[in-house]
Amino acid sequence: MQLVAQIVLNGVLLGGFYACMALGFSIVWGVMNVVNLAYGSMIMIGAYVTQMAVLQLGLPFAAALPLAALATFTMGYVLQRALLNRLAERSVFMTLIFTFGLNMALINLNLILFSADVRSLPDVFGRASFTIAGLSVPYGRATIFAVAMAMTLGLHALLNWTPLGNAIKATSFDPDAARLSGIDVPHVYALTFAIGGAIAGVTGALVATSYSFSPVAGESYTMKAFVVVVLGGLGSIPGAIIGGMLLGIVENLASLFLDSGYRDAVGFTLLLLVLVLRPRGLMGRRFFAEVKG
Repeated sequence: MQLVAQIVLNGVLLGGFYACMALGFSIVWGVMNVVNLAYGSMIMIGAYVTQMAVLQLGLPFAAALPLAALATFTMGYVLQRALLNRLAERSVFMTLIFTFGLNMALINLNLILFSADVRSLPDVFGRASFTIAGLSVPYGRATIFAVAMAMTLGLHALLNWTPLGNAIKATSFDPDAARLSGIDVPHVYALTFAIGGAIAGVTGALVATSYSFSPVAGESYTMKAFVVVVLGGLGSIPGAIIGGMLLGIVENLASLFLDSGYRDAVGFTLLLLVLVLRPRGLMGRRFFAEVKG
C-alpha cells in the first residue's frame, strides 16, 4: 500500500505538470476554436530561451522563467495578429492546416538556430526531497506542481474578475455581438493566443529543468495537452487540473502493473473511454459545446 500511495502521489505531481501544459492549449481552443498544433514547438522555444538565459546570460532560473514567458507571449501575439486572425472566421480545419504548417516551420527554425542536439539544464532544483506521511516528495516536482496551481488560479482570476477576462469570454461566445459591444475582437484573439503562448513558455522553462529536449520533442507535449484538455473538458480551467492529475495517476499506475512502454497507450485508452461516456469531458459544460458548435 505504501508503494501504491507513493505512485499515486507521483501521479498527482506529474498531473500538475500535465495541467501546466494544457492550460495554454485549452484557452486558445476554447476561446478561438483553434487547435494549436504548434503548441509543443512553442514549449520548446520556452525551453531554449530558459537554457540560454541560465547558461549564457548567467541569470537565475527565477529570472529566466518570466523571460521565457515574455518571449513566447510576444511571439504568440505577433503570429495571431499577423497571420491567424486572417483565418479566425474560417473552419477549424483551415486552422488545423495552418498550425500544422506553423509547427513544421518552428521545428525547422529551432533546428537552424539550436541544431538537433538533445539538451538539458543542470538540475536546477537538485535531488533533495521532503517527506509527507511517509511519502517522498521531490522539491523539483513540488515546485512544478506549485507553478501549475499558481497559473491556474491566475488564469481563473483573469477570466472572471478583469475587464479583459470579460472581453475574452464575450468574444468566445459570440464574436459578432462582442464587436457590436465595442470589443476589438482581433486584439482580444491576439491577446488570448499570446496568453496561451506565455503559458507554453513557462511550461518550456519547467521542461528545461526536468527533462531533456530537442526541436522535435514538442509534438509529444502537444498530444499530452490535447488529451488533458479533452479529459478535463474544453473551456474548463479546473478541468485542466483534474484531467492532468487523472492522466498522471493512470499513467503511473499503469507503469506499476504493466510495462512502462504502455503508459501512452493507457492514457489514450482513457481518452477514448471519456469521449464515449462523457463527450464534453469531466468538467466541460454542455452549453459551451453547443455555443461553439
